[in-house]
Amino acid sequence: MTVGWGMLVRLCLVNAAIGGLAALPVNLFNRLMTVELALPALLPGLLVALHYGVQLTRPVWGHRSDVKGGRTPFILGGMAVTGAGVLGAAWGISVAEASVPMALVVWLVSYIAIGLGIGAAGTSFLALLASASGARKGGVATTAWLFLIAGAIAASIGTGIALEPYSPARLVSVVAVVVVIAFVLSVLATAGVEARATGVVERDDTPLKIALRQTWDDPVARRFTGFVFLSILAFYLSELILEPFAGHIHGLSPEDSTKLSGGKDGAALMGMIGAGILSQMRLGSLRFWAVMGCVISAAGLLGLGAGLPLVPSTVVLGLGNGLFVVGAVGSMMQLAAAHARSTGTRMGVFGAAQAIAAGLAGLVATGMLDLTRLILPDAVAYASVFTLEAVLFLAAAVMAASVMRGAEMNDATLVPGE
Repeated sequence: MTVGWGMLVRLCLVNAAIGGLAALPVNLFNRLMTVELALPALLPGLLVALHYGVQLTRPVWGHRSDVKGGRTPFILGGMAVTGAGVLGAAWGISVAEASVPMALVVWLVSYIAIGLGIGAAGTSFLALLASASGARKGGVATTAWLFLIAGAIAASIGTGIALEPYSPARLVSVVAVVVVIAFVLSVLATAGVEARATGVVERDDTPLKIALRQTWDDPVARRFTGFVFLSILAFYLSELILEPFAGHIHGLSPEDSTKLSGGKDGAALMGMIGAGILSQMRLGSLRFWAVMGCVISAAGLLGLGAGLPLVPSTVVLGLGNGLFVVGAVGSMMQLAAAHARSTGTRMGVFGAAQAIAAGLAGLVATGMLDLTRLILPDAVAYASVFTLEAVLFLAAAVMAASVMRGAEMNDATLVPGE
């Protein structure tokens, strides 16, 4: 049986916890390595790429939860490993004050742990949510990502405020508190959910290799995986350079640049809420929101590159990101849950495509930034990366319009506010 909205909303606290922990390595730690420690932008890019690369294990975690017939142990175990990795990465920043080589060792271990933990927890959470939500895929997807963004906002803004005045020792203390809060939220969120959702998770003894081949042989899943890769590549290209951009070009402090990232996430939150409300009024399908989100995100990026005011351009980018998430994630859950015995495996395949794209985006963005800064003024170097991302978003919009058009992705069954 599916569970009620109250329990589904509580379960989404897991996504808030994941969002809060994931925001720190991508935003704050990246800023501190690039600006305060004056390390090459490629370094945090490689570390984030490493943690996304490790998430290629997502199909394994999803398949294991299919075989075991239970998701909660994978969610909580993954959150514990993620928290340990995030805390280790924060400690590594203080270690770097004395020895960068030693810090590199700490960061390598920590980012591997972050990737493994997010892969296990995130895949199992989405599989459980997709199975337990019944016909409410769109509305539940919107709720889940509202919580993800809310968690990122709370962690970004809360950490930014608590870091004043900044010091490496204070950073470790603040991050430790964030880690404890995230794990406690996850325990409260998952308590009793699978016991109530009897019959939702169907055990599957299909070997991993065969399960993966079955997923890839499905033309709908294969085409959608391609869309996920392209759109997420565009989505994450500016993640590692937005806070350094705010520091290098606009002179913002670590606290203020962290709040800027929180502001972008807040705009994304409003975009998702707006899409959900309009969808309840039958104004817009998942395909429409995916396309519009890509186009609006591209507009915000072009504004940043053109030197338009920082905050308005960042808000436009966040708004577009929010609309895109509603369309893309709702569709992802719909396709994964359509095959009850392999929901975890399919969610893992989509997640692996997302991880590859996100990791590649970090490498492309930071590597391109380092190279262009050697021959171009800083402002032009950052603008070149933002422009590339805008072009990719527009290409993703065209692909979304095509991929989500067929009968197998009928808009009538994919309405965010259903």
